[in-house]
This record gives sequence, structure tokens and C-alpha cells, in this order.
Amino acid sequence: MSAYKNIFFLGATGYLGSEFLLLLNRELPELHVVALLRNVTPERVAQLRAVYPNSSVVEGTLDDDAVIREQAAKADIVINCASSDHTPSAISTLAGLEINSQKNPGKPPLYLHVSGCGIISDNARGEPVDSVKEWSDIGLDLKECDRRNMHLDSDIPIVEAGSRKENPVRTIIYYPGQIYGVGEGIQKTTLWLRIFLDMAKKLGYAGTWGPGANTMNNIHVKDCAKGLLLVLKAALEGKADEGPEGLYFSASMEPKKTYHEWTKVMGDYLFEKGIIKQAGSRPLPNEVVDPLGEYGWSLLGGNLFVKPERLARLGWEPVETKKEPILESLPSMIDVALQE
Repeated sequence: MSAYKNIFFLGATGYLGSEFLLLLNRELPELHVVALLRNVTPERVAQLRAVYPNSSVVEGTLDDDAVIREQAAKADIVINCASSDHTPSAISTLAGLEINSQKNPGKPPLYLHVSGCGIISDNARGEPVDSVKEWSDIGLDLKECDRRNMHLDSDIPIVEAGSRKENPVRTIIYYPGQIYGVGEGIQKTTLWLRIFLDMAKKLGYAGTWGPGANTMNNIHVKDCAKGLLLVLKAALEGKADEGPEGLYFSASMEPKKTYHEWTKVMGDYLFEKGIIKQAGSRPLPNEVVDPLGEYGWSLLGGNLFVKPERLARLGWEPVETKKEPILESLPSMIDVALQE
């Protein structure tokens, strides 16, 4: 484990990233984190160091190819908890890691990339379907996924990099389901909640892509972060699956809730608080749905059924998810999001 001493981190101040850093600080505080941070201010640096004291920052955004390449070329580990659909930053990271590997023969760098279960969407467009395929992460081949689905433009090159013999890179991709819950990190609430909340406030009601009969596995952010740390520790101990086998679903097998079910809870709660004019949930209008095109339909209108067998092999269990199911968590999530 001592051979790997520093991490270049993308998405350190985000919802999952900062939750993960809190756990990392409890268990592996000796690892130095260099965080990519946009709009660096003393306040933002202080926020980061409050969750992970052993850290420094480099200013930049996901579009800064040279910065990402330079940092990846000298880091023992790269962890990307930022946008799972920003392909240029993934390509920049891989380019830097290839240089890293070339300079350090016998010590390939580790790349832990957070993606999402959108890769296996059935594109049901929110309609009820008779049966939905459940995908296991054991035997998962990304090239068997519908290429219209999100994340694959980044994920396939990562697996290819993790498969090559010359200038090798140790790659692992982590696939969360619908992450929810109030976090303890810097960003307290999940992006999807804030997006649906903003739409509801503008429209006066909560809604779904199509009728909202689609659903997916869910996972509390604390369980998701614990799983990510477990995978990192396994990798540092040489016990993690990597490359083509290093694909980990992170999701509970707790009861799934359709988009209509959870947006109805949101709509009823916002109506009771006097924030929107109509309770319940209904299909969103074309002017909201159309701008996101097939990307929106794939992610927000599809069924995503997964089985996290690789995490289970490591002894992971979704403890927080069982204690606080998604529908029970929504009111507190909304209250916090309204204050952020």
C-alpha cells in the first residue's frame, strides 16, 4: 500500500467526492490529495481542507487538458468523481496516466473512475414494460450496452487502457445507481434532486419523462461512498478486479421506486410548503424534455436494473439505504436543497 502515496482528485468538493474524502480521512489520511478546483478562493480551499486536511489544490476545470494531463502524469492514483459524461477530461486523464506508466515501469498508476448505471438503460421512455433485464457486474461487457446510452464514450476507452500491456494503467469503473440522501460533505444534496426541484419551481408542479413508470436501483450516498472506499482499499491491497473485470455496480437491492412515485412525494411536499401550485406528479411538457433529447430519455426515462455482485464479494452492505429508504429521505433532502 505504501507504494501509492498521492491522489489526483476530480470532483473533490462535490456530493459523492466530498463524502468519500470524509471517509478517506478517517481510514487513509496519509494519502495526499491534490484536488482540481475551479475558481479557487481561500474559502473553497478551507472547505476542502475541512473534509480532508492532507490536501492541496491545483486550479482548473474539466476542460483544462494540460492541467489534467500534467497532474495525472505524476499521481500514483487518479479518482474522478466529477462529471461522468465529460469525455475530454477522461481522455486527458488517460493520456497523462500513459505518460506516468511509461516513466514508472513496474508501477502502473491506478485510475478509479465514477460513472453511472445509465450505461444499461432500456430506453423505455417512461412507459410500463412487461419485463426488465437485470444486469450483473460479473461478466459485464460495455460493448454489449446500447451505444445510445450515456457514459460509454468515456468508459470504453478507460477499459481499453486497462487492458493494454504496454504502458499499463490499472483501471476500475464504479457505477452508482440513483444516489440519494443528505450527505455530510461539502455538497449536501444530489444533482438530480436539484434539477427536478428547479424544474418543479419553474413549472409549478413536479413531473417525469413520459408517465414515469421507469425505475432503477437506489443507493444512499453514505453507502455509495463506503463502497468506493472499499474498492480503493482492495485495489491498494492488490485484491480488486481491474481492467475489463474492474466494473463495479454500486446499488442496493432494496425496493425500487418509480420516477412517478418519488416525484409525487416531491410534488406533494413542495405543494404543502406552498412552493408550487399543484400537488402530485405529471408528465413534463415538451419544452422541458426536448432540450435534453435522447440523453434525457435514456437516463430519465429508462429502467436501470443492476446487481452489485462484485461489491458483495468485498463484504459491502447498503446499511444506510436500509435504515433510510429513498421516499423517507426525500423531505429532508428537499429542505437542505432549498437552502443550498
